[in-house]
Amino acid sequence: MSIPNSIVVLRHEPFEHLGHFAPILTARGISFSYHDLTDPLPPEIPPALVILGGPMSANDAIMAPELDLIRRALTLSTPMLGICLGSQLIAKALGAPVYRNPGLEIGWYDVHLTQSALSDPVFGGIESPTRFFHWHGETFDLPQDAVWLARSDRCRNQAYRYRHNVYGIQFHPEITSEMIEDWQAQPVNCGDVATLKNPLDPNAVNQEPVAQHILENWLSTFE
Repeated sequence: MSIPNSIVVLRHEPFEHLGHFAPILTARGISFSYHDLTDPLPPEIPPALVILGGPMSANDAIMAPELDLIRRALTLSTPMLGICLGSQLIAKALGAPVYRNPGLEIGWYDVHLTQSALSDPVFGGIESPTRFFHWHGETFDLPQDAVWLARSDRCRNQAYRYRHNVYGIQFHPEITSEMIEDWQAQPVNCGDVATLKNPLDPNAVNQEPVAQHILENWLSTFE
């Protein structure tokens, strides 16, 4: 499969967008279109899907149409990249349960790669541990036949691969410093923000290089 010239992006909140990923796609000449939660889903399975995060649960009834689209896309071996909620939706579509994590994981935390990640097409070459930004309260079991790629001290399943071009990532490699500031100001996030002892430092880590590594390598799995 060659790299498509367009990708459909399932976006659940306007403030949870592609971030660092957007200019990387543009530089490659790959267009993308956002489909928000209230938009009609594309009638046909797109050539590739990026599924972003959001404050809702993969178990909410409103997510049923997306889960159906993901299940149909899986039967066609459609390349997919799920971030945070997106990783949970793919896991659920593969039959794995999604449930509350023992605690919130919000902020900058180290992610440790598994042995399988060292030779993975996407995660190979990333230093372990690497500090990434997190914002989630739910987690998932590793789907059957998926390859476990990463963990953190607060959440075991941080990344996985299914087949060769479907990836679920619990953390947020795409996030920019501007997005972190914006997320903390969103009313829907006020409950999570209230649990924090200190405001999040939006500039603690520049994730642009590792975002490029992950996205470019995921695109290379299409070929």
